Amino acid sequence: MPSGPAVWSGMAADHPGGYDPAALERLVCFEDFHQAAREVLTESAYDYYRSGALREWTLAENERAWQRWCFVRRSLVDVSAIDTSTTVVGQPVDFPVLIAPTAFHRLATPDGEVATARAAASLGTVMVNSTLSTVALEEVAATGAPRWFQLYVFTDRGLTRELVERAVAAGFTALVPTVDAPTIGIRYADQRNRFVLPDGMELANVAESLGASGGSGSGLRAFSAQFDQTLTWKDLEWLSGLTSLPLIPKGVITAADARRAVDAGARGVVVSNHGGRQLDGDPATADALGAVVDAVGGDIDVLVDGGIRSGTDVVKAVAMGATAVLVGRAVLWALAAGGQAGVERMLGLLRDEVADTLRQLGVPRVGDLTPDVVRPVGH
Repeated sequence: MPSGPAVWSGMAADHPGGYDPAALERLVCFEDFHQAAREVLTESAYDYYRSGALREWTLAENERAWQRWCFVRRSLVDVSAIDTSTTVVGQPVDFPVLIAPTAFHRLATPDGEVATARAAASLGTVMVNSTLSTVALEEVAATGAPRWFQLYVFTDRGLTRELVERAVAAGFTALVPTVDAPTIGIRYADQRNRFVLPDGMELANVAESLGASGGSGSGLRAFSAQFDQTLTWKDLEWLSGLTSLPLIPKGVITAADARRAVDAGARGVVVSNHGGRQLDGDPATADALGAVVDAVGGDIDVLVDGGIRSGTDVVKAVAMGATAVLVGRAVLWALAAGGQAGVERMLGLLRDEVADTLRQLGVPRVGDLTPDVVRPVGH
C-alpha cells in the first residue's frame, strides 16, 4: 500500500494529540462517537472508514434492517440478576460483542491496533485483528488480549502460510479467512480522495513481503489485486492443513455457503457483507442471518456484523440465532474520539445497553434468548 502526504495519523492537523476525559464522558451512543470522530479525522481517513461500495445501498440497508424487527416483551419475570456472558467458538466473553477486523487503526490513534486490543482485554471480549493492520500482529499479541486473526489469502501462498504461522506462534486462537473479497470493492469516496496511507504508516504484517503498490484512484484497490481470486471452498481444507486453529470464514451470506463452510470443517461463520463495502446490492446481514442459522442447524456458531449500532441490535441478533455480533465502525469512531479509553467507553456503554435490554425484555440471561422474543415490525 503506497504512502502519501498527510498528517501522521488520520487526525486533523489541529487535533490536540490528547483526549479530554470530560468530553469523552459526554459521548453516550454510536452517533455521538461518530460525530466526535468526524470532527478530528482528515477527510480522507473519515471517508475511508465511513464509506461503502458504489451508491452505498447495502451500507444503509445494513442499519435499516435491524429496525425492521421489534421485541415481544415478557412481563413479571425476575430480572434482578442479569448475565450477559456467553462463549463464542470456545472463547468465553463477558458479553456477546466482539471487535470486527478493520484496517488502519493508526489513522484514528497513534497506538493503532494496540489501543484496540487493550480495550478489548479490559472489557472481556475478543479482538479480531486484520491482516491490513498498521501494527504488527506480534505487537497486538503482546497486549495479552483475547485475539483471533483475520486472513486475506494472497496469490503468494508462501506469504499466506507465513501469516498463519506467525498468528499461531503469537497465540492467536482462531483464524478468520475473509471469503467475500476477491478484490477490494469500488468505493467512490476513496477514488475521489485518491486514498493512500500517510507517510510513515504501512501495512505492518505484509509490508516487507509485498512492498508498495501503485495505481490511480484508491491505492488500496490496486494493492488488493494481490488477493487470490482463484480461492474456493476447497482452499479452506488447505488452510486447515496449516493449523489446528478453528476456522471461521467471514463473508457468508447464503444458506448454501453456510453448509459448504460446515462441510469444509469450519467451526463458525460470520454472516457479513463486509460492512457494505464490497458488493452494493448484497442483502442486509439482518435479513440473511435467519437462513444461515437454519442451514447450519446448530452444528457451528454463527456470528454476524453490519449495521450494529446499539445493545438492542445485539440482543435482536442473538435472539435470531447468532452466538454473538462483531462491531467495526463503532470501534473506529471511538478510537478517533478517545483512543483506548474511547473504545473502552464505547464497549462499556454497549455492554450496559445489552444488559438493560435483557432486563426490560424480561430475559435474565443471554443464553435464554429465543426467536420468539423478536418479530418483524407489523406482524
